[in-house]
Amino acid sequence: MLDLNTLPRKGYLSKASRVRQQASEFKAARKQNPAVESAIKNLEQRGLDRVLGRGVDGFERVVVLSVLVANLRRLGLLQHQERERLRRRKRRDYAPPDASALPAARPFKPLAGSEQGWLCR
Repeated sequence: MLDLNTLPRKGYLSKASRVRQQASEFKAARKQNPAVESAIKNLEQRGLDRVLGRGVDGFERVVVLSVLVANLRRLGLLQHQERERLRRRKRRDYAPPDASALPAARPFKPLAGSEQGWLCR
C-alpha cells in the first residue's frame, strides 16, 4: 500500500500541512501521481472499473487477471516496438547494389511516324 498520502490539501494550510507538503518526500511522491493515475485508468479500461467477482476471493481473482492482462499487453507493445526498431535499422543499413552492376537504361527512340516524339518504346 501507500506509505505517504500525496494528495495536497485544499484551501488554507495549517503549519503542519504546509511543512508536510514542502518535504522532499512529498514532492517526489507527488511527481509519481500521473503514473499512478495512468495505471489506474489502464486497469479501468481492461475491465477493473466494475468487479463482478463475489467475495474477497473473487475480487482478488479479477484484480490479478486484470493486472496480468495489462502486463501482457505492455509486453506485446514493447515487443512490437523492438521489431519496428530492428526493421528500421535493417532498412537503414541495407546497401543498394553497385550502380555498375545494374543494367544500362535503354535510350529514347521515337516510334516511326511520330513527328512530335511523344510515342516511344
